[in-house]
Amino acid sequence: MRKTTILIILSALIIGSIVATGKETVVEPSFAWRATPPLGLHEEATIDTSLIDYSRQAVPSEVVSPAYATTGNFGTEGINMLFFERAPISDFFFRDAMEAWLPSQRNMKFYNTRIPMTLLSYNTGGGREAAQDRLKAVFSGNINARAQIGANIDYIYSKGSYNNQAAKGLIWGFSGSYIGERYELQAYFNHWNFLNKENGGITDDLYITDPAELQGGSTSVDTKSIPTRLTNAHSRLKGTQLYINNRYKIGYWQEESSEEDEDSIVRRTYIPVSSFIWTLKFDNGEHNFRNDNRSEAEEFWQNTYLRPTTLDVTSYWSLTNTFGISLLEGFHKYAKAGLGAFVTHQIRRYTQTPDTLDHSDPEIFTPFPDGTYPENGTENLLWVGAQLTKRQGSLLRYNVTGQFGLIGSAAADLKVEGDVSTRFRLFGDTVSITGYGAFRNEAAPYLMKHYISNHFMWDNDFGKTRSLRIGGILNIPHTKTRIDVGVENIQNHLYFNDRSMPTQHGGSVQVFSASLNQDFRFKALNWNNRVTYQTSSNQDVIPLPQLTVYSNLYLLFKVAKVLHVQFGIDCDYYTSYNALGYQPALMSFYNQREVKVGNYPFMNAYINMKLSRARFYVLFSHFNQGMFGGSNYFSAAHYPLNPRRFQMGISVDFAN
Repeated sequence: MRKTTILIILSALIIGSIVATGKETVVEPSFAWRATPPLGLHEEATIDTSLIDYSRQAVPSEVVSPAYATTGNFGTEGINMLFFERAPISDFFFRDAMEAWLPSQRNMKFYNTRIPMTLLSYNTGGGREAAQDRLKAVFSGNINARAQIGANIDYIYSKGSYNNQAAKGLIWGFSGSYIGERYELQAYFNHWNFLNKENGGITDDLYITDPAELQGGSTSVDTKSIPTRLTNAHSRLKGTQLYINNRYKIGYWQEESSEEDEDSIVRRTYIPVSSFIWTLKFDNGEHNFRNDNRSEAEEFWQNTYLRPTTLDVTSYWSLTNTFGISLLEGFHKYAKAGLGAFVTHQIRRYTQTPDTLDHSDPEIFTPFPDGTYPENGTENLLWVGAQLTKRQGSLLRYNVTGQFGLIGSAAADLKVEGDVSTRFRLFGDTVSITGYGAFRNEAAPYLMKHYISNHFMWDNDFGKTRSLRIGGILNIPHTKTRIDVGVENIQNHLYFNDRSMPTQHGGSVQVFSASLNQDFRFKALNWNNRVTYQTSSNQDVIPLPQLTVYSNLYLLFKVAKVLHVQFGIDCDYYTSYNALGYQPALMSFYNQREVKVGNYPFMNAYINMKLSRARFYVLFSHFNQGMFGGSNYFSAAHYPLNPRRFQMGISVDFAN
């Protein structure tokens, strides 16, 4: 009943958007941008109304990249196995595995639209027992030419194809911006709340790889009948983020006169020279893990410290203030670059599960003697930094940002990153070459050093992690070619070992990556390819699939000159490697050496269509299951991917 109601509402909206007259298209005269750290500079962004590969966002194992290790269900944990696209461990590591679903400064967009804009979508599939639903809406409306307000909501509900893996999440928020001659404001507020059942993986991989061996010759298996290692465990992740970027510009008025119809008209234009910036950020998060089955806990976890059943609660908040001053690029013909300086102060506060241990009992092992238990922790941090940017001009553009830590655990931290690019004409088109680099010397996050829970305790004295990454990108639009080659050296790399304990590798690990994006087109036939080769000098520390391939073969055409159609088949494939395991109590992935995954093609057949401002798709996901490619369709140890299923989705881009 719920799905029927939603589909009826969306169908009505589609009809309204198609027959609406007298209104201009929302998207074409509009634009979007992101606010980049640390000073809130604008970075051009797109408005998501594209037909191409619209259905791909509904496949859990393909949400982030062609090599995405996941627990299997939509809206649950995962990690990118393309190393150069993976973010470092954050201050609150529980949310790292949920990064694909959570809002952040990297994916938060601001819009400027001539008329109010709403992007509304609904995706569904999987049937009654394995339903997968997502309802998402983005609204933006301009108060005037300078001011804008927006809102967003994202609701995910997925029962999962396997037992005890249901997921439910709600994200909502507001945003606003004002771009004036002297004053600029960019602000947003987001809140999220995810509740995931944790099944610990299936009890025996043979249910997937060779069901006949377990079922006396029968090759068919009901995925909901496969037993799982945990049956009554849950993770909840809640969080809030507030971002307010203020910029006040100081400059001068420039007058220009022109003659129209024999009348002299004087136009005054404000030319900003420098600006003062204040950015306030507030983040908080809370992780809850609960398991009420004592017998399963004894089998699943090696240690139980605090109580027979588990209720772990870890929370975090941080308040960051950044004050900056910048000399703006382009205010004078000799001002070829923008230059900024800033100081950042941050307070982080951690609260952990209360101590219930009897420290007088000699049989209780804990790394925390009586009185040293890190139930609460506070960090007071200070950095200074500078930024040099050149974002105008056709010959050379660059962006370099560096910051140095002065106080707290960040003392002597150093982070420098940047890129430089040039463009030139070749084959009648513009070719671009970009070089990028980053150096980091940073302290380990607090929770990687001090942590307490029912099944895991540690008190570590980790050194700073140092890394140097350099690379380059060649982009040739005429041949639809993009090549990205890079190398990184990491010292004191932090990771979770095979006991799910944080570990620091004392030596160096080198990672090399080379990626080729090559698209072909002949009339209506298109073939898009992405091939990534990467190698790790120590697979025990940084395990990676050596070769990853994404290939998408499709027809792109119109029906009756109004219906745009993309009809095709795509495939994800990566070579075999030691899979990452997933630890539910930590909501994190860890290294293990017993199970390999990969060497399996995951294929989808789809039809994406667009009519006026409405997009819709029909998807037959994982259609090759049981037909060819084998049966080892795992992306994390003991967590199989979804079996074949039909899915569909609809999206309306309409004017209010």
